Amino acid sequence: MLSVLRNRTYRQLFTAQVIALAGTGLATVALGLLAYDIAGPAAGSVLGTALAIKMVAYVAIAPVVGAVAGRIPRRALMAGADLTRAGVALFLPFVTQVWQVYVLVFLLQAASAAFTPTFQAVIPDVLPKERDYTQALSMSRLAYDLESLFSPALAAVLLSVITYNWLFLGTMLGFAASAVLVVSAVLPAARPATDAPADRRVYAKATEGSRLFFREPALRSLLAMDVAVAAAGALVTVNSIVYVRDFLGLSADSLALALGAYGGGSMSVALVLPRVLERRSDRAVMLGGVLTLPVAFLAAGIITAAPGGSWRWPALLATWALFGAAGSMVLTPAGRLIRRAVPDKERTAAFAAQFSLSHSAWLLTYPLAGWVGASAGLRSAVIVLGGIALGAALLAVRLWPARSAASAAAAAAETPSRGHVHEHEHFGLLPGHPHLAGARRTGAAWRHSHHHFADELHAVHG
Repeated sequence: MLSVLRNRTYRQLFTAQVIALAGTGLATVALGLLAYDIAGPAAGSVLGTALAIKMVAYVAIAPVVGAVAGRIPRRALMAGADLTRAGVALFLPFVTQVWQVYVLVFLLQAASAAFTPTFQAVIPDVLPKERDYTQALSMSRLAYDLESLFSPALAAVLLSVITYNWLFLGTMLGFAASAVLVVSAVLPAARPATDAPADRRVYAKATEGSRLFFREPALRSLLAMDVAVAAAGALVTVNSIVYVRDFLGLSADSLALALGAYGGGSMSVALVLPRVLERRSDRAVMLGGVLTLPVAFLAAGIITAAPGGSWRWPALLATWALFGAAGSMVLTPAGRLIRRAVPDKERTAAFAAQFSLSHSAWLLTYPLAGWVGASAGLRSAVIVLGGIALGAALLAVRLWPARSAASAAAAAAETPSRGHVHEHEHFGLLPGHPHLAGARRTGAAWRHSHHHFADELHAVHG
């Protein structure tokens, strides 16, 4: 997997991502301590509101970035986002009011909403080979998991010698270093977008990525899978502290073990997926992962309903690891799916839409996990979130037929020796014409392809 780091540009971008994530992790710890200093016992509500603001920023800003990204050099856009985040981090130690926290958190996350989809859209251009790109996706998943494990440990060590305000300085330095690495990287030229009518509104561009998702069956299925993953992640993120302290009566240190089990499950899958995806299709892996989530919820329900027993703690760790592993099976190959399903020139808009729409699910499940858990108990939270995950998983299976355009393209890419793909365009045919089934519009034409096998002929539209 580490072979992709031989690519100098990718190595610089990946290092920038890791450093920025480490800074984000330090800011998360420091922000919690800052909220407690300002609000005292109400710190939980402050953090909950800040988390909701984070999701709102992601949902609202990412599509706009996708709309204007073609007009701004990608390196300048990512470096500008990093410098904005560095500036916000520099101001955070000086706030004294709750509303100031909310404003700075929104600015910080709006910049992240600009950086992340652009970064995701650049990597396929840097690593055009399918094998290399798959390895890069696993590396990115590992970076996020390591951030959730490493940053809190680093913060704990630093807090033994400095006050939490200095952690924001570490965050600022991390984002500044990321900006330097991005500026020094030589990025491939972006594919030019087709000319749009002069009167086309930004709103239409901002929703273009979302329309791409709702047009392709596999991407519609991905949206359902995002909902299931968000339901599982919300249970772990929001209610782990309740399980550890109230339900099991363990010390606060055990919270790190619970979250570490979740991250460890995700990391273990990310490490082996590149080889698995050489033998199995994206569809098989991703749907397998999303269908595993209801099983994990069933295990969580059994643990929650148990009246007692020392077995509950190791069982909870195993269940959290299963949640992380299943989520990684869905999220790691998602970039491959998007890359295959949309034209190159629309890739940034598609990644921005995925970023925005997936976080819309988190915007729903985060408060739901907290409110239901607080008002009706953990068992009710497991039932509600598990029901959402089960419904979303079954919908994902239904929305992604075995021979959709994306899965067929994947099969063609995975079995090049069996035939070839012939792409062609049609002009003048009206939408709804039988020959345009599954075709995609490219300007004034409709494009689709036929995959010709040596021993049989399959018509594959995409």
